[in-house]
Amino acid sequence: MKSQTNNIVTTGMKVGAVLGGMTFLIFGIVPGFHYGGYGMLMLLSKIAGGPVEATLGVRMLLVLGVLMGVACAGALSIVLGSVFGTAAGVVVHAVSGAHAAEEAEATIDKR
Repeated sequence: MKSQTNNIVTTGMKVGAVLGGMTFLIFGIVPGFHYGGYGMLMLLSKIAGGPVEATLGVRMLLVLGVLMGVACAGALSIVLGSVFGTAAGVVVHAVSGAHAAEEAEATIDKR
């Protein structure tokens, strides 16, 4: 009974996560680099109290900021994709009539 519902919703979630990952690969890497580096540079300038010099430590922290920006953009894309995929799975399950078949099965099992 519940396995068909879980199967439809889980399939929607997985498809949505894959589509979110592909969307990240197409549209999300460059903004992740840009905003991660910019955010770290702004943070370092606020900590230092002014413009920062291009020393080895600043460059290492800038690379860390870029990596964090790319990782956050990727995680956001995949999570939002799986949420939309789960919602689509629930809608498909409600529209497809599988819900009515499960209810009929449940009433037969109760007898």
